Amino acid sequence: MAQKAPAEWMPVPENASSACPPGLEYLTQIDQLLVHQQVELLEVLTGWEQANKYVIKNTLGQQVYFAAEVSTCAQRQCCGSAREFKMSIIDNKGTEIMSLQRPLRCDACCCLENWRPYMEVQAPPGNTIGYVKSDGCGTIHPTYLCLDATMNPIFRMHTPICGRGCCSCSPKYHVNSLDGQEVGLIQKQWSGLTKEFFTDADNFGISFPMDLDVKMKAVMLGALFLIDYLYFENNGDN
Repeated sequence: MAQKAPAEWMPVPENASSACPPGLEYLTQIDQLLVHQQVELLEVLTGWEQANKYVIKNTLGQQVYFAAEVSTCAQRQCCGSAREFKMSIIDNKGTEIMSLQRPLRCDACCCLENWRPYMEVQAPPGNTIGYVKSDGCGTIHPTYLCLDATMNPIFRMHTPICGRGCCSCSPKYHVNSLDGQEVGLIQKQWSGLTKEFFTDADNFGISFPMDLDVKMKAVMLGALFLIDYLYFENNGDN
């Protein structure tokens, strides 16, 4: 039986700015990322929700990061996509360079300020560089804010109808500046009939300007994971 080839990792960029958080120097040379959720065989066979894992690649197919959910079994089974978790982002040296913190939230209580969807982005872990949070309680076209470390809004993300696009196989989430100029795009990619209907493993693409502040690139990556949990995590149950 042929063995799976080892992952090709993106080389570590040189001459990164001293202001760049350790591990985010990869993002200085990237304007697109592809995020692939790994299929958990036990979850497919039993329906028992497992902690999610993702491979994050550049457009050359080189692996940039690996992401792994840290959560309790009880919350995964009982709270579903609303569960509390930490997403640990790891580089090719096995170092955790980023942490995404998502508290327990009731997705149906978006009009209550303290229960709106929310994600804190830390890089390195323990150092907050930004947030993603719901911008009000719209249900037809929900919007989200990407904020900096001081909670100042920088970008606004617009979702398609109902958040997941309803009839669209590849819904798009446009990220705009506060004056309405598009600065980025998050798009769910069709994963194939079997994967879409029998698992909740998803593929996403994200694009942003090459010269965008790496901290805001990381916040947009956090927004991608929040979208996955809010709108696509329970696909396998449908």
